[in-house]
Amino acid sequence: MGSFDYFVVFAEMRTGSNFLEANINSFKGLKCYGEAFNPHFIGYPNSTDILGITQEMREVDPKRLIDTIKVQKGSLGGFRFFNDHDPRVLDIVLPDPRCAKIILTRNPIESYVSWRIAAVTGQWKLTNVKHAKSEQVRFRPAEFEEHLETLQVFQIKLLNALQKTGQTAFYVAYEDLQDVDVMNGLAAYLGVAARIDALDKKLKKQNPEPMQEKVSNFAEMEKTLARLDRFNLTRTPNFEPRRGPAIPTFVAAPKSPLLHLPLRSGPEAAVNDWLIALDGGGQLHDGFSQKTLRQWKTARPGHRSFAVLRHPVARAHAAFCDKILATGPGTFAEIRENLRKLFSLPIPAADVGPGYDDAAHRAAFLVFLRFLKANLAAQTSQRIDPAWASQIALLQGFSAFVYPDHLLRESQLSADLAMLARQIGRNDCPDVGPVTDPHAARLGTIYDAEIETATRDAYARDYVAFGFADYAQAA
Repeated sequence: MGSFDYFVVFAEMRTGSNFLEANINSFKGLKCYGEAFNPHFIGYPNSTDILGITQEMREVDPKRLIDTIKVQKGSLGGFRFFNDHDPRVLDIVLPDPRCAKIILTRNPIESYVSWRIAAVTGQWKLTNVKHAKSEQVRFRPAEFEEHLETLQVFQIKLLNALQKTGQTAFYVAYEDLQDVDVMNGLAAYLGVAARIDALDKKLKKQNPEPMQEKVSNFAEMEKTLARLDRFNLTRTPNFEPRRGPAIPTFVAAPKSPLLHLPLRSGPEAAVNDWLIALDGGGQLHDGFSQKTLRQWKTARPGHRSFAVLRHPVARAHAAFCDKILATGPGTFAEIRENLRKLFSLPIPAADVGPGYDDAAHRAAFLVFLRFLKANLAAQTSQRIDPAWASQIALLQGFSAFVYPDHLLRESQLSADLAMLARQIGRNDCPDVGPVTDPHAARLGTIYDAEIETATRDAYARDYVAFGFADYAQAA
């Protein structure tokens, strides 16, 4: 009997995982079933099932699919897994010593640029160079830093899980994918006797040009990478330094020593407008890294940092309206479609029409709240997005690098911000805009005891931690 019952390839988009899968499948006795736990499809974009297990069946019980893969005769089965796949699977595979772990990594700036090009050209695989598409893309510093942080957090999670359970993984770098001996070594690690003489050549490398030719603002990219703290590259085999969570989202006043730690789906716009008004105009400071945030703090003795709590009912409603109900840039179209499909969310595939009245809105919001309860309890394959993650969880994440001096409340925002201004010697505090929640009026027309109860079920920790009363009392 071999050492393993199945395997998982931990990878990310644009790291060469399709090429690695093709070569794994060229070995007699090995079978990789694609992105088996991608929340938007099962295995491959056009697949309906894996070994008779449909996406709906997998959603109810992810372990059933793993068990089905394990019992297949004649081959050792496995799948590819990315950081945004069903998080429940990690609790099954990471502690299991009978699951072989293969960790595929790539230089994060290369994978990021490759992803940006694929997103622009729409070409995610290449089998014929005659059909190759190329495009010069713009490097986006904040987006890359967020991408890097996501990769780091996932790599550290894998590393710590292996350390705590006394396991080891087979690490493959992107450059190793072209080495037949490494591929044969992987087969030996998985316990199969088969070997190959040549690599699978169906898939072709995309965008082989030098980085200078692929990025339109190459000089800006160099500056961004230069300011990252490179000397913490010790914690994991790849993707260090370990960065503080969500730092690129922090916002500082144009002149005053005030730092806003935004809790997503909160009154971000109102607070940022107030920071600008406090200084009589100017540009907010954002896009921080650990290094630049330390510099900002050092240059401003007496600085204050703060976050603003929003009532869970209003925050869940804002997340629903802004990310799920709305369409267009910044919304979550794939999650919206999955909620329609798997949770019977009663909204149309496209924009809502005139028939979408208050009754329809209330019904849809209640379904979303039921999804949130399951999602925050790690019972769904959808990611727990910062737009609706519990506020206590977001604050705990911030504390890995910075503790907010103050937790303010949207319900008394004018008074709280005035207090904050006095602490930095300002008594000429501007007023907060009259509307801090643009969705409040709509929420007021549908709110009732059932919505309150459903929200409490989803956000019990926030209610206890921050002492929230019913929304009716806070509104």
